[in-house]
Order: sequence, then structure tokens, then C-alpha cells
Amino acid sequence: MKESISLTWRRIPERYKMLGSHCTTCDAHYFPPRMVCPACRRKGKIEQFEFSGNGKIYSFTEIHAAPSGFENQVPYVMAIVELDEGTRCTGQIVDACCKDLKIGDPVEGTFRKILSDDPEGPIHYGFKFRLKK
Repeated sequence: MKESISLTWRRIPERYKMLGSHCTTCDAHYFPPRMVCPACRRKGKIEQFEFSGNGKIYSFTEIHAAPSGFENQVPYVMAIVELDEGTRCTGQIVDACCKDLKIGDPVEGTFRKILSDDPEGPIHYGFKFRLKK
């Protein structure tokens, strides 16, 4: 998927930080960010929140048939990670094979290359996860 340079620049904050939202009314955290708290609705007060990136593996699978743009990375592990702040998100587990992982293993966010549009296009970076040392 090609992305314009201007869109890439506008997305820098969400790519370089794990940003979500926090409802100060009910103390719930959401990732990706939400404009309205699903529990409190209009009464909720939403603020931007930066997640630590630390959590544990809730579920995982190994991908062998990758979508377009990720064919050269197979096989790779995708996981649902339950962050320390309580919300769950999906991310790739790097530096580990499927056989090295088990549900409940502690992980930490790491900043890695996601993909590049073409040899001369922009490189897109973002968060992935690795086993906590």
C-alpha cells in the first residue's frame, strides 16, 4: 500500500508513540484511540494516553500466507497482547519463533520497520513486540 509523503508526516505521532485514550470518568484505557468512551458515552472525559508497551501474550498464531507487502517476512508470529494498562492490541512478535512462545509470556514494545513502499519510497516504522528479558 503506497502512502503519500504528507500522510506519512501527519502520522508520525501515532507511529513513534503507542498512543491511545483514557477515560478519566471510568478509568478505562483504549487502543487505538477513541473520541467517545463506550461505557460513559457523553459523560466520559477522554484524554490522550501513551501506553508503556509492556504486557503479556493473550493469544498468538504463526502466519504462513502473508498479505501483500509482507510476503518476505513469512513465517512470522502475530499476537494479541494484553497491555499492563488493561487493554488488548494486536502486534507482531519479533526475535522469537512460535515454538518459543506461550500464553502469558511477558512482552515489551519495540520500535521496528513495518514496511517500505518501494526501494525509493518512504520506510514505515512502528511498534512490534518482543519477549521481555
